Amino acid sequence: MRLKDKVCIITGSGNGIGKVTALKFAEEGAKVIVCDVKKDSVDEVVKEIEAMGGVAVGYKVDVTKNDDINAMVKDVMEKFGKIDSLVNNAGIIMDAQLHKMTEDQFDKVININLKGTYNCTRAIVDIMIAQGFGSITNASSVVGVYGNFGQTNYAATKWGVIGMAKSWAKELGRKGIRANAVAPGFIATPILDVMPEKIIKAMEEKVPMKRLGKPEEIANVYAFLASDEASYINGAVIEVSGGVTL
Repeated sequence: MRLKDKVCIITGSGNGIGKVTALKFAEEGAKVIVCDVKKDSVDEVVKEIEAMGGVAVGYKVDVTKNDDINAMVKDVMEKFGKIDSLVNNAGIIMDAQLHKMTEDQFDKVININLKGTYNCTRAIVDIMIAQGFGSITNASSVVGVYGNFGQTNYAATKWGVIGMAKSWAKELGRKGIRANAVAPGFIATPILDVMPEKIIKAMEEKVPMKRLGKPEEIANVYAFLASDEASYINGAVIEVSGGVTL
């Protein structure tokens, strides 16, 4: 198991890609710290991990609230004494064309996707520096690299977390800490359930592999980056998109 006994925090892990990532990390032997704003979802994921024989602790965490984050980190350190990996997965989408986007739509996406990533990493960085090791992975998107119609706010955050990861890679690499980003393409998550079938088909047609990605295919990359197998990968942006940007 590539993550045996590693203590791994995954934000936004109550559902979607985050949940699948939490389950993958548990399968790989990690002690999983499940964080999400929805306590019921957190409890369900913890139960699933425990049912498969894994170790998990859950916390209701709003990544825009430092009190939530700091309380979680303090409790994790009391329980486990270290933090091996942080996956900054929490994020939202509030799409609108620029001329229709409200200040509230812009601010909410910035505060959760971008500032939330900063908040969580700032809360654990001194711990990782003191212990001399750690892995930080930011959830970006192909939208963050190439932009997308109607996603000014989202694209800005997903480009921003790449910049953060590259900056942290330069700052923290000498201290034994790696920072990377993952840029998914079109992934089949529950968020697509409300989309018309023709829209989904059109998305599939844009991908050379002619299908949407699976959440597991993102989780696999997160697990790899958190593992010792990725010990010399630092400052990378790994696109997991089936080639949609080609």
